[in-house]
Amino acid sequence: MAAAPPDKNALRADLSRRMDGAMETLKKEFSGLRTGRASPALLENIRVEAYGANQALNQLANVSVGGPSMLVVQVFDRSVTKQVEVAIRDSGLNLNPQSEGQTIRINLPPLTEQRRNELAKMASKYAEGAKVAIRGVRRDGMEQIQGWKKKSEISEDDAKRWSDEVQKLTDDYVKQIDTAVAAKEKDIKTV
Repeated sequence: MAAAPPDKNALRADLSRRMDGAMETLKKEFSGLRTGRASPALLENIRVEAYGANQALNQLANVSVGGPSMLVVQVFDRSVTKQVEVAIRDSGLNLNPQSEGQTIRINLPPLTEQRRNELAKMASKYAEGAKVAIRGVRRDGMEQIQGWKKKSEISEDDAKRWSDEVQKLTDDYVKQIDTAVAAKEKDIKTV
């Protein structure tokens, strides 16, 4: 039984799906970068050692905004309040949580110019990581096209056209990353 001929649309859909995954990861990383305003997304990536396992903060508590520069963490089980507080303090976000029973309040200090610049650099680093992931997906697509060409499953002309489409798709995603990082850096540096 002969294998089905290569499908350009299936290749494009697979590459797009994988590139979308890289974009989603970048958006998640960006949500953890602090800007001047309080946002529950700031605590999204925090993991807490509780009940003998490493768990996401949102599995143990509800995070809400308590004002323009305050986050309120309502812990579901009083016995893990201390672990949640320690995880927030040790998160590297320069936060100082204050607990009152099962409620933890976090006053967000105003960002210094130096800290804003550090956060902008982190945003650029995350964006570069996403670009590397996108280029890896492009490389996989190009290798697949070259493999088909070597096996004579597609013509030289088709391989060239398909490669051009993969490159165009890559360029579109890289442009989206550049736009996203520029917007995030502007948001970070806005006082």
